[in-house]
This record gives sequence, C-alpha cells and structure tokens, in this order.
Amino acid sequence: MKLTLITALALLSLLMVSCSEQTKKMTNEMEIQAIFPKGEPGPAANFTGNAWALGLVASDTTLNTLVGNVYFEPGARSNWHLHPAGQILIITDGVGYHQIQGQPRQTIKKGDVVKCPPNVLHWHGASPDSGLQQLYIIPNTEKGIVVWKQKVTDEEYAETKPLQK
Repeated sequence: MKLTLITALALLSLLMVSCSEQTKKMTNEMEIQAIFPKGEPGPAANFTGNAWALGLVASDTTLNTLVGNVYFEPGARSNWHLHPAGQILIITDGVGYHQIQGQPRQTIKKGDVVKCPPNVLHWHGASPDSGLQQLYIIPNTEKGIVVWKQKVTDEEYAETKPLQK
C-alpha cells in the first residue's frame, strides 16, 4: 500500500511539473501576437539586435503618408534617428522603450500611442525581457522619411534619466 501511494505521488508530481513547463512554454510563445508577417530584417547599420519591418501603405502623391509594422525581438532597438515631418507609433504588442534626446527614457506597451515631433532625435525598441510590435505612421513624406544617426549605446538603453551630452 505504501509503495503504491509513493508511486502515485511521484507520478502526480511529474505530471504537475510537465504541465507547469508546458504552460510556461505556451505563455512565452504567446507573448507577442503577430498581426502582420515579420517582413524584412532591419539593417544592422540602423538597429541593434533583431528587428523586422513590413511596409503596409506606400506613400503616394495623394496621401503622402507611410504606414508599416516593425517587430523588435527582446533587447533590440533602433539607432537614434529623426523624421523631418514627425512620426506616430501605435504599440500593438509587447513592452519596450522610447526616448527623445535629453528626456528620460519612457516605457511603452501594448495600446500606447507615441508622437515623435518633427526633426527631434529619438529612438525606440523592445525591453530586455519582451519583444515589441509597433505600427509606424510617417506623414508628409514629401518633407523626407528618416535621417539615421548613431547607435544607442548599452548605457543609453539602460538609463532611465536623461544623459548629459
């Protein structure tokens, strides 16, 4: 009787551990729900880590607006950059960061909308523990699309207060 009870408890423990690991794996896989395909890898010259971009609406002479999707793997981020006419980000999944030069880094998450003013140096990307998916809108493309600058350093990425330059 004792042996049967011990065997049953051991099997129950194994089953619970297996279910717990399966649930944990499913949670991690479901962390970022892709709305669109990943698209093309972002160039290493403009991103640290893995990021993918997919254009959704091409600019034309009627709307003069670009719309696309970017997915950042955990820890990935853009270089510092600016948009001559500004940019709007709509965060569709995950957790990440956005920072305007001279201001504290801000945490952004699913449901947030971020306005990047025209000609203002900024960067954005995923947090270390979560991917980030965002829609970008660039209006008035006749003024220009993007001007890429230097990489965001590990110190800048980790800093929550503005860095003195």
